[in-house]
Amino acid sequence: MRVLIVDDNAGTREILRVMLETLGHEVVGEAEDGESALKAFKDLRPEVVLLDIIMPGKNGLVVLGEMLRADRAAKIIMVTAVDQDEVNKQLSLKGAAGAVFKPFSREDISNALAALR
Repeated sequence: MRVLIVDDNAGTREILRVMLETLGHEVVGEAEDGESALKAFKDLRPEVVLLDIIMPGKNGLVVLGEMLRADRAAKIIMVTAVDQDEVNKQLSLKGAAGAVFKPFSREDISNALAALR
């Protein structure tokens, strides 16, 4: 799959990129904030977006909504350190295709992507 990684932490983006590539996916781009994520989403047309929730500027929930307004069929997996039932409910209601919780493993990423098929 063609994947866009969005996270304000460069180390997290690097870990995700390596995991995705070893799983056979193509990382088409990376973004560190909401505005650059929206531009990359529009320009690169990824099949999947891995999107952090807590970022400077527009947070991931706002970006999720904007991406889904631009493409209702977008597959967006939220990547977050926030592990609360209410947040999980919000993600589902807002249209997220899934969630992966930090710290995550290669298996967590693989399972989240496999669930999209």
